[in-house]
Amino acid sequence: MTPVVRRISSTFTLGLGCLAFALAAVGAAGQTPGGDPAAKKLKNPVPATAESLTAGQQIYQKYCRFCHGADAKGNGPMAPKGTHPPDLTDAEWTYGSTDGEIFAVLRDGAGPKQEMKPFKGKLSDQDMWNVVNYLRTLTTKTK
Repeated sequence: MTPVVRRISSTFTLGLGCLAFALAAVGAAGQTPGGDPAAKKLKNPVPATAESLTAGQQIYQKYCRFCHGADAKGNGPMAPKGTHPPDLTDAEWTYGSTDGEIFAVLRDGAGPKQEMKPFKGKLSDQDMWNVVNYLRTLTTKTK
């Protein structure tokens, strides 16, 4: 290869690497407002039984109430400074309102600065679906 072709090839490869890194960073940043078409297609495999709802409530109280509040109104005492955790009992779902989108937010986190940390690796999928089922009891939001 000539030096010019080698330089063009190296620049092109470096550019592709930077693009891949940027896309990976965006994907790792959690959900963005408006919902996630892929997550919207996820179906909740966990029936909303009394056991699931109880488990979901216990998990919520252990992991979520500090930011979202014990009553899920978004008034938790330990929300990171400058953040405004959403009210999970109203009709507004910033990141999508289907069970799958709610699950994806729990799994992947949310916010432009990842204000809500992901629970992937901390909670099992079953536990996250139990939380989705529990959240459904707090409001009349549609799936």
